[in-house]
Amino acid sequence: MIERLMLFDLPDDNALYDALIARSAAYEGLAYVCVKTTGIFCRLTCPARKPKRENTLFYDSVATCMQSGFRPCQRCRPLEEAGREPIVDQLLTALDRDPAARWTEDDLIAGGYDPSTVRRAFKRSLGMTFLDIARYRRLGEAAKQLANGARVIDAQIEAGYESGSGFRAAFQRLIGKAPALSQKRDLLRADWFETPLGPMVAVADQTHLHLLEFHDRKALPAELDKLQRKTRSTVAAGRTPAIEQIDAELKAYFDGRSASFRTPLALGFGTAFERQVWLKLMEIPVGETRAYGDIARDMENPQIVRAVGRANGANQMAIVIPCHRLIGADGSLTGYGGGLWRKQWLLRHENEMKSKRLSVEGIQ
Repeated sequence: MIERLMLFDLPDDNALYDALIARSAAYEGLAYVCVKTTGIFCRLTCPARKPKRENTLFYDSVATCMQSGFRPCQRCRPLEEAGREPIVDQLLTALDRDPAARWTEDDLIAGGYDPSTVRRAFKRSLGMTFLDIARYRRLGEAAKQLANGARVIDAQIEAGYESGSGFRAAFQRLIGKAPALSQKRDLLRADWFETPLGPMVAVADQTHLHLLEFHDRKALPAELDKLQRKTRSTVAAGRTPAIEQIDAELKAYFDGRSASFRTPLALGFGTAFERQVWLKLMEIPVGETRAYGDIARDMENPQIVRAVGRANGANQMAIVIPCHRLIGADGSLTGYGGGLWRKQWLLRHENEMKSKRLSVEGIQ
């Protein structure tokens, strides 16, 4: 069996595009093309009309393509593989009939499948579980195209809300869970705003940002509760100058105009070690990444890689403290609280920002 290559061992995107034009089978199973204008990903041997170079992205796995919001092509069918286990093909066929279905383990059992058997079969064949594939297919169905080709996830659909008012009501319930701990202290205010990656929730006092997270982060309710207990304050819906500032800075960031964040951050929720790690993360330049071990060595203690990982996971200032710029020692993407598809999007976006900046500097 050919040993699977990592994305970073493959030729550059220009060489892969040449292979796509030639319909070369040299990278079959090792590289896939994602087409920005259609939201589809294909094998390089796909017989479909070839996209323009600027409309293509190349990834090394089906999982990464789907995590980035792309749907499998119905002509070259990149999820199919000769000689694969029948259970995989059966469930993929069922998923093709209704890509927006919300599958659960109970659905598998009702269909006569053992969830553990299904999980192992899909991991062997595609490197991800069937339930993950079903979830990413739903994301792909809900996706829309941005003008620059990036993927937009309709957060309301993904969250299960049929209307904006439903999401706003859920936000109010989330904030309303807070215990009344203000004790004559200033209230923390919370508001949410739309981004290309779905709504983000910001919590701040008048001058400092205390929390910035994607709305669907599972840890968000616990983070809000911890924040209120730590500050002995209550979170109420509303805006402050700090929220207005971070909203404006995020708009500039997502528009590709600036990656500079100057909103003051309240980092008292972290330990001294965690704050030290976060400051190191903020030193990583836009368009670059670091491994966990790199941060540990910068802190002059190579033995604390796991502790760095825990501190990274404790960050509750998404994007501003750029924990998405940390990757595995082998160059692979690692866990991200907002979802790997968001991490992939952010790294791609920042790489494009860096390229544009260097082009401008070159002209000058």
